[in-house]
Amino acid sequence: MVSPIKRLASKLGLREGEIIGLKWSDLDWGRGRLKIQRQVQRIKGQGLVFSEPKTQFGNRVIAVGPITLEKLQEHREQQELEKAIAIQRWQENNLIFPTTIGTPRDPHNLLKCFKEVLRKAGLPDMRFHDLRHTSVTLILNDIGAPIKEAQHRAGHASPSTTINIYGGETTSKLDEVVARNLDELVTPVRFKLHPNCTKEESLSKR
Repeated sequence: MVSPIKRLASKLGLREGEIIGLKWSDLDWGRGRLKIQRQVQRIKGQGLVFSEPKTQFGNRVIAVGPITLEKLQEHREQQELEKAIAIQRWQENNLIFPTTIGTPRDPHNLLKCFKEVLRKAGLPDMRFHDLRHTSVTLILNDIGAPIKEAQHRAGHASPSTTINIYGGETTSKLDEVVARNLDELVTPVRFKLHPNCTKEESLSKR
């Protein structure tokens, strides 16, 4: 079974620190919108701290599909059970993906757990961050969304950043889609020239 945090990473394309920093208050259940406005990072001498997203464009609101919302609701119910088990040990931070006692997850431990899951499943080794790459690549290649939409969901500063990271094969596939669409839109039309047109053309060549 895919854990909620890995599911969200592959579907929403968030950065590792952004996922760890998500709070339930960031989620608008009714509209299916998620506000990304912070990240968790380890700073020498301070430990794990909440900070602003990587860039100003990291502050964004993205849509969340109904299936993902359903899974998040199941995850929230499971979290309530963990609170009951932890009792006084639980530290309330309102985080969507905290540790078993409510504190922010350590990115290093998240990666270690992810790699263990890959090993047990017999899958190739990869970074947790690669789930983000998978999401953005699917947006561009399989869904065929505009670069601007992929840029927004990824929180990149500009479309050129998205193109530089996910260009190459992605751009090539999009170009193929454009070519097929143009084939369908711009079709040859049969017509017959008026005799005077051909006559004038012949005279002009003399």
